[in-house]
Amino acid sequence: MSMLSSVYRGIWRLSVHSLRTSRGTPACRLLSTCDGVPDGLADAETIFALSSGHGRCGVAVVRASGPASATALRCMTGLTHSLPPRKALLRSIKDPQSKEVLDRGLVLWFPAPHSFTGEDSVEFHIHGGPAVITAVLHALGSVPGMRPAEAGEFTRRAFQAGKLGLTEVEGLADLIHAETEAQRRQALRQMSGELGRLYQDWSHKLKRCLAHVEAFIDFSEDELIEDGVLNKVDKSVCDLQAEMERHLQDERRGERLRSGVQVVIAGATNAGKSSLLNTLCQRPAAIVSPIAGTTRDIVETALDIGGFPVLLSDTAGLRESPDLVEREGVRRARERVEQADLILVIVDCAHLPSDSKQAAPFLQGYLSSVLPTQEQHESVFPADRVLLVLNKTDLLPEERRLKLERELRKVSGLPPVCQISCLTNEGLKDFLAVLHNSVKTLCGDPLSCAPTLTQARHRAHLQQCFAALAQYQRYRDIDLALAAEGVRLALTSLGRITGRVGAEEILDIIFKDFCIGK
Repeated sequence: MSMLSSVYRGIWRLSVHSLRTSRGTPACRLLSTCDGVPDGLADAETIFALSSGHGRCGVAVVRASGPASATALRCMTGLTHSLPPRKALLRSIKDPQSKEVLDRGLVLWFPAPHSFTGEDSVEFHIHGGPAVITAVLHALGSVPGMRPAEAGEFTRRAFQAGKLGLTEVEGLADLIHAETEAQRRQALRQMSGELGRLYQDWSHKLKRCLAHVEAFIDFSEDELIEDGVLNKVDKSVCDLQAEMERHLQDERRGERLRSGVQVVIAGATNAGKSSLLNTLCQRPAAIVSPIAGTTRDIVETALDIGGFPVLLSDTAGLRESPDLVEREGVRRARERVEQADLILVIVDCAHLPSDSKQAAPFLQGYLSSVLPTQEQHESVFPADRVLLVLNKTDLLPEERRLKLERELRKVSGLPPVCQISCLTNEGLKDFLAVLHNSVKTLCGDPLSCAPTLTQARHRAHLQQCFAALAQYQRYRDIDLALAAEGVRLALTSLGRITGRVGAEEILDIIFKDFCIGK
């Protein structure tokens, strides 16, 4: 489809170029046939693009935005009267030059500022065949003052017009790319502006703090500032630091939900890691063989586990090997385990001790060989980020399986244990329930509590903001100018998330709150 897109773009640009250069015809000539639009409009930046995605479909939407949108609407539909805003009208869509009917579809008019971009906009709802789409785009490219839109340009204009904040723009992008129910909920919540409003509230408080400190520095000697102003600033800064600290201590739930939970299958050779991967994704994604060490590289697949996105990775069996390729696979496996959000440690039940009471010590030792450890030989992974999966239970007698389950329930310190058989799918339903709960815990509920961080960019700027407020605390009693600079840096860092911060707002607060020069 990317090749088809490039063909469309080439046609658009060729049509605009040919209109302006062929036969010596001036670009504004067409305007005289379209109800006398002013000549200056030929140079205006009006953009157009296919907004509904490429490929054959029942209906495709072509959008145009900018001052020449009305011209395009009249030229391509023959309308001689104004179109009611935001009402669909069935019209024949024609080529502005040849007057040939290209398609019959719906047109909608969105006058500024009541449109997505805040500009005059028009939408053509046409049939979704490639030939129809190409013809309509070619026709729009022949209208003076119009050009193909760059990637994301409609949304950029919406941001510049104040229709969307940066966090809302990011939420819109996440909503478009959402593949699971939980991702959709989180993206929709962010696009609605809830996260942006939280940051705007913090920005407003920081502006007030900065305005009060600046006013104290400039006017306190003239006794124009009331007593206790700095004490109020101190309290506001402390409260903001506490709020930001709680916000940052979210264990990356929102980021995991946005990008997917990294779940890694790890264990010894021939334990059934590839079989588990194939069972979960319901296709032969990895090669399964009785020969130990078959899997050498990382095999990844994306899954939807109960509405939550998961990136599941199968890894090489962990063992010492003289084979250079297998050793590299083991190194990559251990590296991926260290990066995992959740580790499925898979164990071959045939290797468990015959005495069920010895199973717990055996599993503890097995875990220490799989999980990365600190110098004190303690696992760096908490129990809620590890699942023990005992595979091939079909090889054990039922009595032994039940006894093993009873013994492991008595043991504390082990991660949750699931018994399954990838051959018969026995125990798979219970395992999926446990896996879903673990993934849900790692991602959190996107609709509950306060909105969470969804981007590494947000986290980096908030950490800078938090550090800048610490600068205020550090210099508060030493140098008030340096302390004020800390608040200013905090405000700038926060403004980089929302895209909105300016010096004029600080001055407005100073004069509003203190009425200096009254």
